[in-house]
Amino acid sequence: MADAGLFLCWGQPIRGRERKGFDFFAETLSYLQRLQEDGRIENFETVLLDAHGGDLRGFLLLRGERRELAALRVDDEFVSLVLRAGLILEGVGVIGAHVAEGVGRYLGFFQPQVEELT
Repeated sequence: MADAGLFLCWGQPIRGRERKGFDFFAETLSYLQRLQEDGRIENFETVLLDAHGGDLRGFLLLRGERRELAALRVDDEFVSLVLRAGLILEGVGVIGAHVAEGVGRYLGFFQPQVEELT
C-alpha cells in the first residue's frame, strides 16, 4: 500500500494559453495512467477546485512508495512535464506528501523534535 505521495498543483492558465492547457491536461492524465500501468505509482487522484478567490485551481495527488516517487521526481520525462506545465500554467508546484502509513512514520520523526524543543 502506498505510504507516500506527490502533490502536483497549479493555478490559472497563462493568458492566451488556455487551449494549450486543455491539451496538456489530457496528455498529463495519459502519462499518469501509463505510470500506474507500469507500476511506478499506485494510483492518482485528480481534483479541480471551484472558484474561491485563491490561486490554487487544482491538483493531482500521486500515491506510491517513497523510493519510486523519489525516482520519479528526477526522471527526465517527469521533469520535462513539470517544466512544460510552468510554461502553460501559473503556480505550478510539486510537493512531497505523506499518506496512509507514511503519516505515522512522518510523525515518528516529528515528535522527538517537538519533545526536544519544548
